[in-house]
Amino acid sequence: MKKDVKKVVLAYSGGLDTSVILKWLQDEYQCEVVTFTADIGQGEEVEPAREKALALGIKPENIFIDDLREEFVRDYVYPMFRANTIYEGEYLLGTSIARPLIAKRQAEIAKLTGADAVAHGATGKGNDQIRFEIGYLAINSDLTIIAPWREWDLNSREKLLAYAQHHGIKIEKKGTKSPYSMDANLLHISYEGGILEDPNAQPQESMWLWSVSPEKAPDKPEYITLEFRNGDPYKLNNKELSPASMLKELNTLGSKHGIGRIDIVENRYVGMKSRGCYETPGGTIMLKAHRAIESITLDREEAHLKDELMPKYATLIYNGFWFSPEREMLQNAIDKSQENVNGTVTLKLYKGNVIVTGRESSNSLFNAEYCTFEEDEVYNQKDAEGFIKLNALRFIIKGKRK
Repeated sequence: MKKDVKKVVLAYSGGLDTSVILKWLQDEYQCEVVTFTADIGQGEEVEPAREKALALGIKPENIFIDDLREEFVRDYVYPMFRANTIYEGEYLLGTSIARPLIAKRQAEIAKLTGADAVAHGATGKGNDQIRFEIGYLAINSDLTIIAPWREWDLNSREKLLAYAQHHGIKIEKKGTKSPYSMDANLLHISYEGGILEDPNAQPQESMWLWSVSPEKAPDKPEYITLEFRNGDPYKLNNKELSPASMLKELNTLGSKHGIGRIDIVENRYVGMKSRGCYETPGGTIMLKAHRAIESITLDREEAHLKDELMPKYATLIYNGFWFSPEREMLQNAIDKSQENVNGTVTLKLYKGNVIVTGRESSNSLFNAEYCTFEEDEVYNQKDAEGFIKLNALRFIIKGKRK
């Protein structure tokens, strides 16, 4: 049973799906529609969405196009990377981390415009429906949530195209249709569907849109330096950059050298396995550099505890719990650990590889006097004997009992 809705804010890209959703909302719910288009660095022009929305009868004051690139990297990507976050050993969570920001801004626009509902174009099979809707509910639980893919029967591209043609919705044809479902932002681009639904089928080289293949990457390595402050990179090759500019530059460098491609089968929150391919060139460089600077600035137990907490933190983000108190609790602990994560890392980029060649910090805990293989005057090697025996005491007791 449909709820009475007066005004709805739609997450709107201007593509086939959301253009059909816009018209469908007008017809099915007989409500006023507000469109919201977020620029999070997806690499496509977002302004055309305004003309498309106007053509579908949306009032100019009900069209929102927001540049969220700096907020996305500063308040979402950077905090996530302070934890060295990877889901199931490989995925750098490029799509997952973008959804809470979009949901938050959508809910804010609903309040601003007096809307009583929000709508998204995520399907009923994926993770994004969960991420969007948990985000809406965390910001404003009074909003009605409309998920057309769980209501309508337009469950194929052919049906969507037929609906668009019937209702006079202009859909731009951009050459040959991509066989993949793709999502992009400043952190990554993802590919799902098509031949990738066979986990044993190798994707075609033409699928990868950002990076060259490692085989075709330059034969000469490129050296770069990344400087960190409180766990965040803020200088590239001694040049200070904003968060969004930093990630953009690292993407360019990584793509040039064939860095950041992965092909994985992941476990979705809804229960099924899904095969996806991802390009995360800048994020791959950033992760490698961050772990390198942490290696000399974090205490051993501090670093190990972070690594133990990270899988839980990653799962919270993947499953859509960015606004949860447990994620915020973990974030506070992670951020506290980053107070001394300052310094510079030197990296060699070469044919798909990110190789650490140096790291230095005024907060370094590395002390050559203690770890040298040469003669020293600070470490008594005889102390190790008692240390070893105390750590083995339980084994000694158990062995004597036997």
